[in-house]
Amino acid sequence: MSDVEQSRWQSDLALIADAAKQAGAVALGFFNKSPEVWWKNEDRSPVSAADFAANEKLEAILRKARPDYGWLSEETDDDAGRLQYETLFIVDPIDGTRAFLAGKDLWCVSVGIVHRGRPVAGVLYAPALDELYEAVEAGPALKNGKPIAVSMRGEGDISQLAVSEELFKVLPAAVRERSKRVKHIPSLAYRIAMVADGRLDATFVGRNAHDWDIVAADLILDRAGGRLVDLSGRSATYNREKISHDALCATPTTRLQEYLDLLTQLRDG
Repeated sequence: MSDVEQSRWQSDLALIADAAKQAGAVALGFFNKSPEVWWKNEDRSPVSAADFAANEKLEAILRKARPDYGWLSEETDDDAGRLQYETLFIVDPIDGTRAFLAGKDLWCVSVGIVHRGRPVAGVLYAPALDELYEAVEAGPALKNGKPIAVSMRGEGDISQLAVSEELFKVLPAAVRERSKRVKHIPSLAYRIAMVADGRLDATFVGRNAHDWDIVAADLILDRAGGRLVDLSGRSATYNREKISHDALCATPTTRLQEYLDLLTQLRDG
């Protein structure tokens, strides 16, 4: 990557970090105040007035600042014209809407910039926790301005796994004995960030995560020393015609093959 590109993405990172904070402040204004809720027809997931208001704030800031970038948001109707853009914003105004509506703190604003299919800048802002995760291509992963890194626990240590209860039950006994299942984390993006900052050793993501759920967290994990891959070990590609993904695994790079082998055994067993 050239110095010019690095400077460009660093400037973009500052832009999206500020936008995420402003959108987070908007969302926080609705928190614990019973905002109006609607239900999406395709999957019966909730969307609230807070989601829409935060989305409007992000769109107003980002599209004005970078009119030559494309746009993909969970709360904006998809436009196939985005496929013509080499660079675009991919946003989720509130990742973890169910938690937000339940008054739980584990939700965040997710903003990523994708260039030629891969993230080059990403931010997760959790307003209720006052936490800002950020990363830029070729730079460090940061949490509230301080570098973070994935867990250094090895196979002989007790691993912290964020998996469903059903999946944990079918793990081999030897794996269960040296693992602790972490209770449900309602924001997928935040869950991947927990792998990036070492609180989790791995999380397995079921099929149908969307670009906006994972793109910023993907880059943050990568720059912290981890990988987010499908069960064949391939990194996710973004801004395709299809914006959903197959099952994924997020883990430190040093343990990637271990967990991929385990998941392959479960899939084929």
